[in-house]
Amino acid sequence: MSSFRKILYIGVTNNLKRRVYEHQAGLVPGFTQKYQIKLLVYFEEYNNINQAIEREKTIKSWRREKKLNLIYTLNPYWDDLSKKFGFT
Repeated sequence: MSSFRKILYIGVTNNLKRRVYEHQAGLVPGFTQKYQIKLLVYFEEYNNINQAIEREKTIKSWRREKKLNLIYTLNPYWDDLSKKFGFT
């Protein structure tokens, strides 16, 4: 997820629709609330939670530039994917 200023947040959830709502409604205190992290700009789906957590750790370990390139490759205009997939 991202803010309008492209501050990034990477996390894992078992319910993406619910988690996006929580961020967009400002229900998640701390970093995401402080920096207005409300845009779903990229996501991956996994059937296995351990694989999802491992991927989260991998992406978090990357430099910012590599994270941005991943997003730009699949979502070059930084569209809010929550709207495209009917989450909001």
